[in-house]
Amino acid sequence: MAFVAPCAVEVPAYALTPPVVSGPVPSENPVGPTVPTKQTVATCVETVASRADYISPPAAFNLLGVEKAWEFSKGAGQRVAVIDTGVFRHPRLAVTGGGDYVSNSDGTRDCDGHGTQVAGLIAAKQSSSDGFAGVAPDASIIAIRQTSAAYAPADSQSKPDGTPLTSDGYGDVNTLAKAVVRAVNLRATVINISEGACNTAGTDLRDRTLGAAVKYAYDRNVVVVAAADNVDQGKEGCGAQNPAALGGRDADPWASVVTKSSPAYFTPYVVSVGAVEDDGRPSAFSLAGPWVTVAAPGSNLASLNIAANPPIIDGVKAQNGTSPITGTSFAAPFVSGLAALIRARFPQLTAAQVINRITRTAHHPADGRDGAVGYGLIDPVAALTTTTPDVLASGATPADPGTGDTRNVYVAAPVAPPATPPAPNPVPKNVAIGVSVGAIALAAIGWMLIRRRNGDRNQLREGIDY
Repeated sequence: MAFVAPCAVEVPAYALTPPVVSGPVPSENPVGPTVPTKQTVATCVETVASRADYISPPAAFNLLGVEKAWEFSKGAGQRVAVIDTGVFRHPRLAVTGGGDYVSNSDGTRDCDGHGTQVAGLIAAKQSSSDGFAGVAPDASIIAIRQTSAAYAPADSQSKPDGTPLTSDGYGDVNTLAKAVVRAVNLRATVINISEGACNTAGTDLRDRTLGAAVKYAYDRNVVVVAAADNVDQGKEGCGAQNPAALGGRDADPWASVVTKSSPAYFTPYVVSVGAVEDDGRPSAFSLAGPWVTVAAPGSNLASLNIAANPPIIDGVKAQNGTSPITGTSFAAPFVSGLAALIRARFPQLTAAQVINRITRTAHHPADGRDGAVGYGLIDPVAALTTTTPDVLASGATPADPGTGDTRNVYVAAPVAPPATPPAPNPVPKNVAIGVSVGAIALAAIGWMLIRRRNGDRNQLREGIDY
Protein backbone atom coordinates (compact mmCIF):
# COMPACT_ATOMS: atom_id res chain seq x y z
CA MET A 1 0.00 0.00 0.00
CA ALA A 2 1.33 3.50 0.78
CA PHE A 3 5.08 3.96 1.01
CA VAL A 4 6.74 5.99 3.75
CA ALA A 5 10.52 6.37 3.93
CA PRO A 6 11.98 4.20 6.68
CA CYS A 7 14.05 5.41 9.60
CA ALA A 8 16.01 3.58 12.26
CA VAL A 9 13.84 1.79 14.81
CA GLU A 10 15.13 -0.32 17.68
CA VAL A 11 13.12 -3.55 17.65
CA PRO A 12 14.25 -6.88 19.11
CA ALA A 13 15.07 -9.76 16.79
CA TYR A 14 13.51 -13.21 17.15
CA ALA A 15 14.50 -16.68 16.07
CA LEU A 16 11.59 -17.92 13.97
CA THR A 17 10.76 -21.01 11.99
CA PRO A 18 8.87 -21.00 8.71
CA PRO A 19 5.14 -20.80 9.53
CA VAL A 20 3.35 -24.13 9.58
CA VAL A 21 -0.03 -24.27 7.86
CA SER A 22 -2.43 -25.83 10.32
CA GLY A 23 -5.76 -24.00 10.13
CA PRO A 24 -8.86 -25.12 8.23
CA VAL A 25 -9.50 -23.76 4.74
CA PRO A 26 -12.04 -20.94 5.09
CA SER A 27 -15.18 -20.65 3.03
CA GLU A 28 -15.35 -17.89 0.45
CA ASN A 29 -18.86 -17.09 1.67
CA PRO A 30 -20.44 -14.81 2.49
CA VAL A 31 -18.94 -12.59 -0.17
CA GLY A 32 -19.10 -9.28 1.63
CA PRO A 33 -17.76 -7.46 4.69
CA THR A 34 -17.88 -9.31 8.00
CA VAL A 35 -19.36 -6.22 9.65
CA PRO A 36 -21.36 -3.35 8.11
CA THR A 37 -19.08 -0.72 6.54
CA LYS A 38 -19.30 2.88 5.41
CA GLN A 39 -17.29 5.05 3.05
CA THR A 40 -15.28 7.51 5.10
CA VAL A 41 -14.12 9.89 2.34
CA ALA A 42 -16.23 12.26 0.27
CA THR A 43 -14.18 11.74 -2.89
CA CYS A 44 -11.89 8.98 -4.06
CA VAL A 45 -8.14 9.35 -4.46
CA GLU A 46 -6.92 12.07 -6.80
CA THR A 47 -4.43 10.78 -9.33
CA VAL A 48 -1.50 12.57 -10.98
CA ALA A 49 -0.06 12.35 -14.50
CA SER A 50 3.14 14.39 -14.20
CA ARG A 51 4.73 13.56 -17.56
CA ALA A 52 3.98 15.23 -20.84
CA ASP A 53 3.52 11.85 -22.49
CA TYR A 54 4.17 8.15 -21.95
CA ILE A 55 5.38 7.35 -25.44
CA SER A 56 8.61 5.66 -24.41
CA PRO A 57 8.36 2.16 -22.92
CA PRO A 58 8.69 2.17 -19.13
CA ALA A 59 12.21 1.86 -17.75
CA ALA A 60 11.11 -1.33 -15.97
CA PHE A 61 10.23 -2.86 -19.36
CA ASN A 62 13.71 -2.15 -20.65
CA LEU A 63 15.29 -3.57 -17.50
CA LEU A 64 13.29 -6.80 -17.78
CA GLY A 65 13.23 -7.13 -21.57
CA VAL A 66 9.43 -7.45 -21.61
CA GLU A 67 8.99 -6.57 -25.28
CA LYS A 68 11.42 -9.34 -26.25
CA ALA A 69 9.46 -11.73 -24.01
CA TRP A 70 6.31 -10.94 -26.00
CA GLU A 71 7.83 -12.79 -28.94
CA PHE A 72 7.15 -15.97 -26.97
CA SER A 73 4.01 -15.20 -24.95
CA LYS A 74 1.56 -12.45 -24.05
CA GLY A 75 -0.41 -14.38 -21.47
CA ALA A 76 -3.40 -15.35 -23.61
CA GLY A 77 -6.02 -17.38 -21.77
CA GLN A 78 -4.70 -16.62 -18.27
CA ARG A 79 -6.99 -15.33 -15.51
CA VAL A 80 -5.11 -13.26 -12.93
CA ALA A 81 -7.00 -12.50 -9.74
CA VAL A 82 -6.10 -9.12 -8.23
CA ILE A 83 -7.07 -9.17 -4.56
CA ASP A 84 -6.76 -5.54 -3.62
CA THR A 85 -8.77 -2.31 -3.41
CA GLY A 86 -10.87 -3.23 -6.43
CA VAL A 87 -10.12 -2.74 -10.14
CA PHE A 88 -11.71 -0.03 -12.28
CA ARG A 89 -13.20 -1.22 -15.57
CA HIS A 90 -10.56 0.59 -17.57
CA PRO A 91 -10.86 0.44 -21.38
CA ARG A 92 -7.41 -1.17 -21.52
CA LEU A 93 -8.24 -4.02 -19.15
CA ALA A 94 -10.30 -7.17 -19.62
CA VAL A 95 -11.92 -7.21 -16.18
CA THR A 96 -14.38 -9.62 -14.58
CA GLY A 97 -15.96 -8.74 -11.25
CA GLY A 98 -15.02 -11.32 -8.64
CA GLY A 99 -16.70 -9.97 -5.54
CA ASP A 100 -16.37 -7.37 -2.81
CA TYR A 101 -15.43 -8.03 0.82
CA VAL A 102 -15.43 -4.29 1.64
CA SER A 103 -18.81 -3.06 0.41
CA ASN A 104 -21.51 -4.16 -2.01
CA SER A 105 -19.95 -3.86 -5.49
CA ASP A 106 -18.79 -6.68 -7.75
CA GLY A 107 -15.14 -5.78 -7.15
CA THR A 108 -14.81 -3.32 -10.03
CA ARG A 109 -15.10 -0.17 -7.94
CA ASP A 110 -11.74 1.23 -6.81
CA CYS A 111 -11.75 4.34 -4.64
CA ASP A 112 -8.07 3.97 -3.68
CA GLY A 113 -6.54 3.46 -7.13
CA HIS A 114 -4.10 0.87 -5.78
CA GLY A 115 -5.78 -2.22 -7.23
CA THR A 116 -6.20 -0.62 -10.66
CA GLN A 117 -2.53 0.35 -10.73
CA VAL A 118 -1.57 -3.23 -9.83
CA ALA A 119 -3.88 -4.66 -12.51
CA GLY A 120 -2.46 -2.28 -15.11
CA LEU A 121 1.08 -3.46 -14.48
CA ILE A 122 -0.08 -7.05 -14.92
CA ALA A 123 -2.36 -6.92 -17.93
CA ALA A 124 -2.94 -3.47 -19.46
CA LYS A 125 -3.42 -3.76 -23.19
CA GLN A 126 -1.14 -1.98 -25.64
CA SER A 127 -2.18 1.25 -27.31
CA SER A 128 -0.92 3.17 -30.32
CA SER A 129 -1.09 6.37 -28.29
CA ASP A 130 1.62 5.46 -25.73
CA GLY A 131 4.30 2.94 -24.81
CA PHE A 132 2.67 1.61 -21.66
CA ALA A 133 1.31 -1.93 -21.29
CA GLY A 134 1.14 -4.68 -18.74
CA VAL A 135 3.56 -7.58 -18.68
CA ALA A 136 0.84 -9.96 -19.91
CA PRO A 137 -1.43 -7.79 -22.09
CA ASP A 138 -3.48 -10.75 -23.37
CA ALA A 139 -4.37 -11.96 -19.86
CA SER A 140 -7.63 -11.06 -18.12
CA ILE A 141 -8.22 -9.76 -14.60
CA ILE A 142 -10.54 -11.06 -11.89
CA ALA A 143 -11.21 -8.09 -9.60
CA ILE A 144 -11.79 -8.86 -5.92
CA ARG A 145 -12.03 -5.93 -3.54
CA GLN A 146 -10.78 -6.97 -0.13
CA THR A 147 -9.33 -3.85 1.47
CA SER A 148 -9.73 -0.09 1.24
CA ALA A 149 -8.50 2.96 3.10
CA ALA A 150 -11.69 4.72 2.02
CA TYR A 151 -13.94 2.47 4.14
CA ALA A 152 -14.31 1.61 7.80
CA PRO A 153 -16.78 -0.30 10.01
CA ALA A 154 -20.06 1.58 10.22
CA ASP A 155 -19.96 1.19 13.98
CA SER A 156 -16.62 2.31 15.38
CA GLN A 157 -17.07 -0.19 18.22
CA SER A 158 -17.48 -3.06 15.77
CA LYS A 159 -14.12 -4.46 14.70
CA PRO A 160 -13.28 -7.54 12.61
CA ASP A 161 -11.57 -10.45 14.36
CA GLY A 162 -8.50 -10.69 12.10
CA THR A 163 -5.30 -8.66 12.01
CA PRO A 164 -5.99 -5.52 9.92
CA LEU A 165 -4.13 -4.89 6.68
CA THR A 166 -4.40 -1.10 6.94
CA SER A 167 -4.19 1.17 9.94
CA ASP A 168 -6.85 3.54 8.68
CA GLY A 169 -9.24 1.51 6.56
CA TYR A 170 -11.00 -1.82 6.23
CA GLY A 171 -9.74 -5.33 5.46
CA ASP A 172 -8.03 -8.03 7.51
CA VAL A 173 -6.31 -11.40 7.15
CA ASN A 174 -9.60 -13.31 7.46
CA THR A 175 -11.31 -11.59 4.55
CA LEU A 176 -8.06 -11.90 2.59
CA ALA A 177 -8.16 -15.65 3.20
CA LYS A 178 -11.77 -15.78 1.94
CA ALA A 179 -10.78 -13.79 -1.14
CA VAL A 180 -7.96 -16.22 -1.97
CA VAL A 181 -10.33 -19.19 -1.80
CA ARG A 182 -12.84 -17.32 -3.94
CA ALA A 183 -10.20 -16.55 -6.55
CA VAL A 184 -9.30 -20.24 -6.76
CA ASN A 185 -12.93 -21.22 -7.13
CA LEU A 186 -13.35 -18.61 -9.89
CA ARG A 187 -10.65 -20.50 -11.85
CA ALA A 188 -7.82 -18.01 -11.48
CA THR A 189 -4.49 -19.35 -12.75
CA VAL A 190 -2.48 -16.66 -10.92
CA ILE A 191 -3.34 -14.65 -7.80
CA ASN A 192 -1.69 -11.30 -7.03
CA ILE A 193 -1.72 -10.06 -3.42
CA SER A 194 -0.14 -6.62 -3.12
CA GLU A 195 -0.98 -6.21 0.55
CA GLY A 196 -0.11 -7.87 3.81
CA ALA A 197 -0.32 -7.94 7.58
CA CYS A 198 3.03 -6.68 8.82
CA ASN A 199 4.21 -6.54 12.43
CA THR A 200 7.10 -7.27 14.76
CA ALA A 201 8.38 -10.83 14.65
CA GLY A 202 7.06 -11.65 18.13
CA THR A 203 3.47 -10.69 17.26
CA ASP A 204 0.76 -13.26 16.54
CA LEU A 205 -0.68 -12.21 13.19
CA ARG A 206 -3.69 -14.52 13.66
CA ASP A 207 -3.30 -15.60 10.06
CA ARG A 208 -3.80 -19.36 10.22
CA THR A 209 -6.76 -19.26 7.88
CA LEU A 210 -4.70 -17.19 5.43
CA GLY A 211 -1.94 -19.79 5.47
CA ALA A 212 -4.53 -22.49 4.81
CA ALA A 213 -5.97 -20.44 1.95
CA VAL A 214 -2.67 -19.93 0.09
CA LYS A 215 -1.86 -23.63 0.48
CA TYR A 216 -5.35 -24.40 -0.86
CA ALA A 217 -4.46 -22.34 -3.94
CA TYR A 218 -1.05 -23.95 -4.35
CA ASP A 219 -2.48 -27.46 -4.02
CA ARG A 220 -4.97 -26.62 -6.77
CA ASN A 221 -2.28 -25.51 -9.17
CA VAL A 222 -2.66 -21.74 -8.73
CA VAL A 223 0.45 -19.53 -8.53
CA VAL A 224 0.15 -17.08 -5.63
CA VAL A 225 2.35 -13.96 -5.79
CA ALA A 226 2.60 -11.59 -2.83
CA ALA A 227 4.45 -8.35 -2.14
CA ALA A 228 7.24 -8.75 0.42
CA ASP A 229 5.90 -5.56 2.10
CA ASN A 230 7.47 -2.20 2.79
CA VAL A 231 9.43 -0.92 5.76
CA ASP A 232 6.88 1.75 6.60
CA GLN A 233 6.84 4.12 9.56
CA GLY A 234 3.19 4.79 8.87
CA LYS A 235 2.25 1.15 9.44
CA GLU A 236 2.32 0.06 13.06
CA GLY A 237 4.86 -2.68 13.73
CA CYS A 238 6.36 -2.51 10.24
CA GLY A 239 8.95 0.22 10.72
CA ALA A 240 12.11 -1.83 11.24
CA GLN A 241 14.16 -3.53 8.53
CA ASN A 242 15.37 -7.11 8.95
CA PRO A 243 19.09 -7.97 9.19
CA ALA A 244 18.66 -9.96 5.98
CA ALA A 245 18.68 -6.65 4.10
CA LEU A 246 22.46 -6.70 4.40
CA GLY A 247 22.50 -9.55 1.89
CA GLY A 248 25.03 -12.35 1.80
CA ARG A 249 24.93 -15.92 2.96
CA ASP A 250 23.43 -16.80 6.34
CA ALA A 251 23.56 -20.33 7.74
CA ASP A 252 20.14 -19.84 9.39
CA PRO A 253 18.30 -16.84 7.94
CA TRP A 254 15.28 -17.40 10.20
CA ALA A 255 17.42 -17.03 13.34
CA SER A 256 17.27 -13.22 13.40
CA VAL A 257 13.97 -11.70 12.27
CA VAL A 258 12.73 -8.32 13.43
CA THR A 259 9.67 -7.80 11.22
CA LYS A 260 7.46 -10.33 9.47
CA SER A 261 4.69 -10.03 6.89
CA SER A 262 1.83 -12.30 5.93
CA PRO A 263 1.08 -13.87 3.49
CA ALA A 264 4.57 -13.20 2.07
CA TYR A 265 6.25 -15.50 4.60
CA PHE A 266 4.15 -18.57 3.79
CA THR A 267 6.92 -20.28 1.87
CA PRO A 268 6.82 -22.31 -0.37
CA TYR A 269 3.17 -21.66 -1.21
CA VAL A 270 3.74 -17.98 -2.04
CA VAL A 271 6.18 -16.24 -4.38
CA SER A 272 7.30 -13.31 -2.22
CA VAL A 273 8.53 -10.33 -4.25
CA GLY A 274 11.02 -7.70 -3.15
CA ALA A 275 11.70 -4.45 -5.00
CA VAL A 276 14.76 -3.15 -6.83
CA GLU A 277 15.63 0.20 -8.39
CA ASP A 278 16.08 0.73 -12.12
CA ASP A 279 19.78 -0.08 -11.79
CA GLY A 280 19.05 -3.39 -10.07
CA ARG A 281 19.98 -2.34 -6.52
CA PRO A 282 17.64 -3.56 -3.76
CA SER A 283 15.23 -0.80 -2.76
CA ALA A 284 15.75 0.55 0.75
CA PHE A 285 12.03 0.34 1.51
CA SER A 286 11.71 -3.33 0.50
CA LEU A 287 11.24 -5.54 3.58
CA ALA A 288 13.91 -8.21 3.50
CA GLY A 289 13.59 -11.68 4.96
CA PRO A 290 14.31 -15.37 4.38
CA TRP A 291 10.94 -15.69 2.65
CA VAL A 292 11.78 -13.29 -0.22
CA THR A 293 11.75 -15.35 -3.41
CA VAL A 294 12.64 -12.97 -6.26
CA ALA A 295 12.69 -9.25 -7.03
CA ALA A 296 11.29 -6.86 -9.63
CA PRO A 297 11.27 -3.09 -10.28
CA GLY A 298 9.27 -1.17 -7.68
CA SER A 299 10.08 2.55 -7.90
CA ASN A 300 8.60 5.49 -9.80
CA LEU A 301 6.35 3.46 -12.07
CA ALA A 302 3.37 4.38 -14.24
CA SER A 303 0.08 2.54 -14.58
CA LEU A 304 -3.63 2.88 -15.29
CA ASN A 305 -5.91 5.54 -13.85
CA ILE A 306 -9.26 4.98 -12.10
CA ALA A 307 -10.79 7.02 -14.91
CA ALA A 308 -10.61 6.75 -18.66
CA ASN A 309 -8.90 10.13 -19.00
CA PRO A 310 -6.02 10.54 -18.56
CA PRO A 311 -5.50 6.82 -19.11
CA ILE A 312 -1.97 6.66 -17.61
CA ILE A 313 -0.79 8.12 -14.30
CA ASP A 314 2.41 8.02 -12.24
CA GLY A 315 1.24 9.10 -8.79
CA VAL A 316 -1.56 10.05 -6.44
CA LYS A 317 -2.05 13.17 -4.36
CA ALA A 318 -1.09 12.81 -0.72
CA GLN A 319 -1.04 15.08 2.31
CA ASN A 320 2.53 16.17 1.63
CA GLY A 321 2.40 16.41 -2.15
CA THR A 322 2.46 13.58 -4.65
CA SER A 323 3.00 9.95 -3.74
CA PRO A 324 4.71 8.06 -6.58
CA ILE A 325 3.73 4.57 -7.68
CA THR A 326 6.43 2.97 -5.57
CA GLY A 327 6.62 -0.08 -3.31
CA THR A 328 6.75 -3.86 -3.32
CA SER A 329 3.03 -3.71 -4.10
CA PHE A 330 4.04 -2.71 -7.60
CA ALA A 331 6.98 -5.09 -7.90
CA ALA A 332 4.71 -8.10 -7.33
CA PRO A 333 2.60 -7.48 -10.48
CA PHE A 334 5.67 -7.93 -12.70
CA VAL A 335 6.08 -11.43 -11.29
CA SER A 336 2.35 -12.18 -11.59
CA GLY A 337 2.54 -11.07 -15.21
CA LEU A 338 5.54 -13.31 -15.79
CA ALA A 339 3.69 -16.26 -14.24
CA ALA A 340 0.84 -15.61 -16.71
CA LEU A 341 3.30 -15.53 -19.63
CA ILE A 342 4.81 -18.86 -18.55
CA ARG A 343 1.42 -20.51 -18.02
CA ALA A 344 0.26 -19.44 -21.45
CA ARG A 345 3.41 -20.77 -23.16
CA PHE A 346 3.67 -23.95 -21.08
CA PRO A 347 0.12 -24.86 -20.00
CA GLN A 348 1.24 -28.30 -18.86
CA LEU A 349 3.38 -26.93 -16.03
CA THR A 350 2.19 -27.15 -12.45
CA ALA A 351 2.24 -24.16 -10.11
CA ALA A 352 5.40 -25.58 -8.51
CA GLN A 353 7.09 -25.86 -11.90
CA VAL A 354 6.13 -22.30 -12.85
CA ILE A 355 7.67 -21.01 -9.61
CA ASN A 356 10.72 -23.15 -10.23
CA ARG A 357 11.15 -21.70 -13.71
CA ILE A 358 10.91 -18.14 -12.35
CA THR A 359 13.49 -18.71 -9.62
CA ARG A 360 16.06 -20.69 -11.56
CA THR A 361 16.21 -18.16 -14.41
CA ALA A 362 16.43 -15.05 -12.20
CA HIS A 363 19.67 -13.06 -12.03
CA HIS A 364 21.07 -14.45 -8.80
CA PRO A 365 23.00 -12.32 -6.33
CA ALA A 366 26.62 -13.18 -5.58
CA ASP A 367 25.74 -15.81 -2.97
CA GLY A 368 23.02 -17.44 -5.09
CA ARG A 369 20.26 -16.17 -2.84
CA ASP A 370 19.90 -13.54 -0.14
CA GLY A 371 17.22 -11.97 2.02
CA ALA A 372 16.99 -8.73 0.06
CA VAL A 373 16.21 -10.01 -3.45
CA GLY A 374 15.79 -13.76 -2.95
CA TYR A 375 17.02 -15.54 -6.07
CA GLY A 376 17.37 -12.17 -7.76
CA LEU A 377 15.83 -10.00 -10.44
CA ILE A 378 13.40 -11.89 -12.67
CA ASP A 379 14.30 -12.50 -16.33
CA PRO A 380 11.14 -12.98 -18.44
CA VAL A 381 12.98 -13.94 -21.64
CA ALA A 382 15.08 -16.57 -19.86
CA ALA A 383 12.03 -17.92 -18.02
CA LEU A 384 10.22 -18.38 -21.34
CA THR A 385 13.14 -19.89 -23.24
CA THR A 386 15.27 -21.93 -20.83
CA THR A 387 15.76 -25.53 -21.86
CA THR A 388 16.72 -26.89 -18.45
CA PRO A 389 14.26 -29.55 -17.24
CA ASP A 390 11.08 -28.50 -15.42
CA VAL A 391 11.70 -31.15 -12.78
CA LEU A 392 12.34 -30.39 -9.12
CA ALA A 393 15.49 -31.87 -7.68
CA SER A 394 15.00 -34.39 -4.91
CA GLY A 395 14.18 -32.61 -1.67
CA ALA A 396 13.98 -29.14 -3.28
CA THR A 397 11.02 -26.80 -2.93
CA PRO A 398 9.73 -24.75 -5.88
CA ALA A 399 11.26 -21.57 -4.44
CA ASP A 400 14.58 -23.38 -3.95
CA PRO A 401 14.91 -25.13 -7.29
CA GLY A 402 18.23 -26.89 -6.95
CA THR A 403 18.26 -27.22 -10.73
CA GLY A 404 19.87 -25.41 -13.60
CA ASP A 405 22.37 -22.85 -12.34
CA THR A 406 20.91 -22.32 -8.87
CA ARG A 407 21.77 -23.78 -5.51
CA ASN A 408 20.50 -23.61 -1.96
CA VAL A 409 22.98 -21.33 -0.25
CA TYR A 410 21.38 -22.04 3.10
CA VAL A 411 22.61 -25.63 3.08
CA ALA A 412 26.38 -25.92 3.44
CA ALA A 413 26.91 -29.29 1.81
CA PRO A 414 30.39 -30.74 2.39
CA VAL A 415 32.65 -30.73 -0.63
CA ALA A 416 33.36 -34.29 -1.77
CA PRO A 417 37.08 -35.22 -2.07
CA PRO A 418 38.34 -35.66 -5.62
CA ALA A 419 38.15 -39.19 -6.96
CA THR A 420 41.45 -41.17 -7.13
CA PRO A 421 42.52 -41.35 -10.77
CA PRO A 422 42.73 -44.89 -12.21
CA ALA A 423 46.13 -46.52 -12.89
CA PRO A 424 47.35 -45.90 -16.44
CA ASN A 425 46.63 -48.60 -19.01
CA PRO A 426 49.93 -49.74 -20.72
CA VAL A 427 48.23 -51.09 -23.84
CA PRO A 428 47.71 -47.75 -25.65
CA LYS A 429 51.27 -46.71 -24.80
CA ASN A 430 52.76 -49.96 -26.20
CA VAL A 431 50.64 -49.70 -29.31
CA ALA A 432 51.78 -46.11 -29.82
CA ILE A 433 55.45 -47.11 -29.42
CA GLY A 434 55.04 -49.97 -31.88
CA VAL A 435 53.35 -47.72 -34.40
CA SER A 436 56.11 -45.11 -33.99
CA VAL A 437 58.91 -47.67 -34.51
CA GLY A 438 57.17 -49.06 -37.57
CA ALA A 439 56.76 -45.58 -39.01
CA ILE A 440 60.43 -44.78 -38.49
CA ALA A 441 61.50 -48.04 -40.22
CA LEU A 442 59.25 -47.39 -43.21
CA ALA A 443 60.56 -43.84 -43.48
CA ALA A 444 64.17 -45.12 -43.50
CA ILE A 445 63.45 -47.69 -46.23
CA GLY A 446 61.68 -45.04 -48.29
CA TRP A 447 64.60 -42.66 -47.93
CA MET A 448 67.09 -45.33 -49.11
CA LEU A 449 64.97 -46.15 -52.18
CA ILE A 450 64.62 -42.48 -53.11
CA ARG A 451 68.36 -41.91 -52.69
CA ARG A 452 69.22 -44.92 -54.87
CA ARG A 453 66.83 -43.76 -57.59
CA ASN A 454 68.29 -40.25 -57.50
CA GLY A 455 71.78 -41.76 -57.77
CA ASP A 456 70.79 -43.74 -60.88
CA ARG A 457 69.35 -40.60 -62.46
CA ASN A 458 72.56 -38.70 -61.76
CA GLN A 459 74.63 -41.44 -63.38
CA LEU A 460 72.33 -41.38 -66.48
CA ARG A 461 72.61 -37.63 -66.83
CA GLU A 462 76.35 -37.73 -66.54
CA GLY A 463 76.56 -40.05 -69.67
CA ILE A 464 74.53 -37.69 -71.94
CA ASP A 465 76.27 -35.46 -74.51
CA TYR A 466 74.39 -32.21 -74.61
